[in-house]
Parts: sequence; structure tokens; C-alpha cells
Amino acid sequence: MELWILFGVFTTLMLIGTPIAFCLGVASFATVVYMGLPPLVVFQRLNSGMSVFSLLAIPFFIYAGDLMVRGGIASRIVSFAASLVGHVRGGLGQVNIVTATLFGGISGSAVAEAAAVGGLMIPQMKQRGYGADYAVNVTSMAALIALLLPPSHNMIIYSISAGGKISIADLFTAGILPGLLLAAALMVTAYIVARSRGYPTEPFPGFTMVAHLLAVALPGLLLIAIIFGGVRSGIFTATESSCIAVLYALLVTVFVYRQMSWKDFVHATQGAVRTTAMVLLIIGTAAAFSWLMAFLKVPASLVVWMKAVADDPLTVLLLLNVLMLVLGTFMDMGPTIIICTPIFLPVAQAYGVDPVHFGVIMILNFGIGLNTPPVGAVQFVACAVGKISVWEAMRSIWPFYGAGLVVLGLVTYIPAISLWLPAAFK
Repeated sequence: MELWILFGVFTTLMLIGTPIAFCLGVASFATVVYMGLPPLVVFQRLNSGMSVFSLLAIPFFIYAGDLMVRGGIASRIVSFAASLVGHVRGGLGQVNIVTATLFGGISGSAVAEAAAVGGLMIPQMKQRGYGADYAVNVTSMAALIALLLPPSHNMIIYSISAGGKISIADLFTAGILPGLLLAAALMVTAYIVARSRGYPTEPFPGFTMVAHLLAVALPGLLLIAIIFGGVRSGIFTATESSCIAVLYALLVTVFVYRQMSWKDFVHATQGAVRTTAMVLLIIGTAAAFSWLMAFLKVPASLVVWMKAVADDPLTVLLLLNVLMLVLGTFMDMGPTIIICTPIFLPVAQAYGVDPVHFGVIMILNFGIGLNTPPVGAVQFVACAVGKISVWEAMRSIWPFYGAGLVVLGLVTYIPAISLWLPAAFK
């Protein structure tokens, strides 16, 4: 009966449009009261869920990403990407994906990337004759690359949700090849769709201009090497690297590009504070919710059920993928990771799946969910920038979904794609 109350209250509140943090918190509170436990337990779990030192990395990376967008780093990365791939069929679509890949290694946020890159690229694409749906779909799917590349906020959340025993450096490293594979798959898809629609190419500016634009964008791109190299080498932790990212972003935008005004700085700070408050409230309530599921032995029951259904690890991974894809369509990514990691990770480990490998699978699954209605935050942002409805985007997004699912299948069933690079760094 306790599980019925927990999931029943959560589902009911979510269906009537209650913010996800309150869905999680109220469902946990109602279940604790029904069980006769002190209600203070919910608030203790909420507090302990938010009082994790590693979580400091999330607001600082969010802050750094916002400073970079407002300080001109994103626009210079777009110009460099345009010089590299603008001459390929559907040039601006290819530019969009390459920019998303480069910017994703700086921001670590799919929503921030959709807003930043989409705000720069979608109006240009529409002006050059590209369909608004094509521009939006390329932007929203390419934004998912940021979830896999360091400094992915969701990799940090996954590590903490798994008990803090999984190396964030290993997770950052494991996501690189899957992220690049997703970028390549999307570029091929964008080329095929652009060719079928007859979209134009951009003139190649010449290698001299490419070198010049690289030099201009280099101060911003160096942050990728600073973040990844520092964390991977052990010079500093993920939390320390996030603070360094903020300081470096300020130095570059104020003293190198000289584009950061006081007004932009204030807006970036306010935006980071608002986003941090929202994210931490969700993380805290999700921690209370996941504690209740562990208390009610949901993970152990799921392992028993999975073993009764199938003994083959390949079949179990398929079932887990389907479950995560479905969950990702109606839940936001952060709380879904916190809720599902304590449930699904023990199941995966019971069948011999490496926790780092499973983390990449989970992030990619829930990332696709961010681009799927009814709770597709990335898709909503891209559609708002492109000024089209979600339905208009959905009618032609299927080739891009297909590319994402193909990459998901490869990452799921070829562990070396995720695990080879972490092993090479050891």
C-alpha cells in the first residue's frame, strides 16, 4: 500500500501540472505519514540530499556557461565552426552540430546549449531558407551532446546518486566517445535531410580564415582542456574545476574579448542563482523520494522480477532502455537520475554491467527524453527560439530520433565505446 501512495500521489500531482519538486516532496511526505514515521524524516533526507559538497560543481558550471554566452565566447565558436563545416551540404545545420559539440564541452548543459546555440543559429538558418522545423530539430538534438561531454552536470548527479563511489573523472572520460559518435550520427542525418530538401551550402572561407577564426575562438576553447585535463589528471576535483571555469570565463570575457558589461554580469549571476535554487530543490526532494524507495525495497524487488523475466544481460539491458526512454518522456532529467539510479543500477550490476558504462547509457536515454513531449525541456526551448509549435517540430524529427536511438544501441551493446577511453587514462 505504501508504494501505491508514493507513486499514486506523485503521478496525480504531476498530471495536474504541479512542479516536479513539489510532486516528489508531497508524495514522500504523504507516504511517511501513512507509514507512521516522523514527518521530520522527509526534511532530514531533503537536507542531506542537498548538503553534498560535490553538488557545488553544478551551480558554478551553470554560472560559467551563462557568462560565456553573454561574454561572446559562443558567437566566436559559431564563427569557427562555420569556417570548418559550412561548405558541407546543409552547411548551417552542420555548423549547428559542430558548435553544439564545442560549446557542450564548455557548458555541460543541454538546455543552456539549446538556448545559446539556438539563439545564434536558428534565426540565421531561417533567414537563409532553411525550414524552421529543420533548424529546431537539429538544434534540439545536437544540444544532447552536452550531456555526454565534460563537464556534464548530470554525470555529477549520477555519481552522487550512486553513493559517490563512481569516479566523476571516469564518467567525464567515458562520455567523450559516445558524445562524438552522436555528433557524427546527427551530422550524417542532417546531411541526408538537407540534401533531400535541397538546402544550400556556405562558401569555404579558406584555410587562412579558418586559422584566424581558430585563434579568435581559442581562449574560449581552452576551457575544455582546462576542465577535462585538470579533473582527469587529478590536479583538481570536479568542484574545484567548476570554480576555475567561472574565474577563467570572467577573465576571458572581460579582459580578452572585452564584451562582458556590468548588466550582463548581473543577469548571468541572477540566472545562475535562480537555476541553482530550482535544481537543488529538485535534488533534495528527489533524495527523499529515492530513500523511501530504498526503504520499501523497490530495487531488490526489481532485481528479482528482472531475473524471473530474463536471464540474458542483453535482454535486461533492452528492458532497462525501454523503461528509461518511457520515464524520460514525462520526467525531468535531474530527478529521474536521482530516483532511478538506486533502482536500476543494482539491476545492471547484478548482470555484470559496469557502473560507468551504465551511467552513459542512462544519461543518453534520459537525454533523448529531454527532446520528447510532454516534458521535453530542450525541445520546448528550441521551439520557443524557432517560434514554431512542438507539433510542427515533431512531424519531421524522426530521422534525428533514429540517429539518437542507433547511437544508444551501439553504446548499450558495445561497452568499449564508453570504457575504452577511461581505461586508456589509467
